[in-house]
Amino acid sequence: MSKPTAGTTKKGIFSRNDYLAPLPIPTGRKPSDVLNIIWRKNEVFLDIGNYSIGSAVMVLWPMVMLFAFMGYLFRNDHDEMHIFAVMTTFIIGVPTFFLIQGLFREVPLPIRFNRQRREVCVPRDNGEYWIVPWESVTAAATQQSSVSQAGKTTMGLLVIGFENPDPDATQDNQHFSLGFNCGGGTTAMALWECTRSYMEIGPEAVPESRVGIAPYEETQIGSLIVDLRKGDMLSVLWGIFCITILGTYLAEKLQDWKLSHPPELPHPDIIEWSKPLPPEQWAKRSPELEGAIAQREAELAALVERELA
Repeated sequence: MSKPTAGTTKKGIFSRNDYLAPLPIPTGRKPSDVLNIIWRKNEVFLDIGNYSIGSAVMVLWPMVMLFAFMGYLFRNDHDEMHIFAVMTTFIIGVPTFFLIQGLFREVPLPIRFNRQRREVCVPRDNGEYWIVPWESVTAAATQQSSVSQAGKTTMGLLVIGFENPDPDATQDNQHFSLGFNCGGGTTAMALWECTRSYMEIGPEAVPESRVGIAPYEETQIGSLIVDLRKGDMLSVLWGIFCITILGTYLAEKLQDWKLSHPPELPHPDIIEWSKPLPPEQWAKRSPELEGAIAQREAELAALVERELA
């Protein structure tokens, strides 16, 4: 089955799919790690992961605050309080149980992109590792919209796909994909550019990893203190709102705890595969990708010229 060409877009009434690879040509967007997917970066490889316990906290925390407020309103009505307690147990208790359970599970291994070999290491749950050619990786930005009485709602993903290089693989072990809930569209393109720019330009073209323990001034409390010293009261109020209502402080601390030391790929073969190569042994772009990138860069340059005219 043929794959959609990179740079093409398919639109539906309530959907849009932007195909980004293969071949991995420029999107025209600046790399932006909006979800902190970069776990480790050096001259040889880039590790990306899709573990975000902080996002789960920020979904659950506002519900906790809402139900706490409702509990305060019902505190004097014992009949309604019993019903409210049962409802709270199911709506808050069950997700909280799964959240706590997730905190004690091991962080999934990252996917490693080796720019010197132009290959990707994809760890699987069964302990297997796929080594996939970089230019065979698929990527797409997807968006889905729905309309209700509350208005239009749009959700989207960046989906990166990999094919098992083993021709004898079973049907259920031939494909693997990773989805990043970033909203799709240009945001997904900017997220994809973190990987594409690393592989095609170099480590200096993409942001540094922000997982683990951040400098104090970049933490929730640290940035709040900095804004307070500057006299930026609007930022201070917004920071207090995020910490108390959205639960960003707890999300930050749990995320730091789980990713303070991102997991490594432990297999001896992958450790050897991850070692640097002499420059003369570095893999090169295929002629097809060279031509596709040159054509795409010319298109983007012409687009900029039209916008400036």
